[in-house]
Amino acid sequence: MTYLLDTNVFIEAKNRYYGFDFCPAFWDWIIAKNAEGRIFSIEKVGSEIKEVKDDLADWANERGDSFFLKPTSRVLEKLSEVNNWATTQTYNAAAVRRFMQGADCYLVAHALEGGYEVVTLETLSQPTAIKRIKIPNVCNAFDVNYVTPFEVLRRERAHFVLGSAA
Repeated sequence: MTYLLDTNVFIEAKNRYYGFDFCPAFWDWIIAKNAEGRIFSIEKVGSEIKEVKDDLADWANERGDSFFLKPTSRVLEKLSEVNNWATTQTYNAAAVRRFMQGADCYLVAHALEGGYEVVTLETLSQPTAIKRIKIPNVCNAFDVNYVTPFEVLRRERAHFVLGSAA
């Protein structure tokens, strides 16, 4: 399987689970999986990450187009489908506007066009939740698989083993 990472995967990893200072192996693993053609993200996610201007932005700046995929004309066609879907649901106008302006709609469009599995920490929301369009709900509407980063780490048998103390 080939995976596309959502913005929240990077931010939460840096801030909580796999900080650069105590788990550099996580970031090395992502780079290695990208080199194998198994893990990517998209240009819009890269842009969201780079807005903050921190060590995660520095890391993202070092990756380039081979990691953060640019939308193709076919992705843009799928984007139109995804955005049309969003406008026909029961979400309020502000939720639709936020969704269409952010990376999430592009992430699903890329996954839909390229057969990727979306990696996100977002969870499915109830149909009555009209204030925010969540990735799992959109993925379900388009029959796109989504998983958590922890599921990917287990599937891919990631091992971050401590070396000898310096």
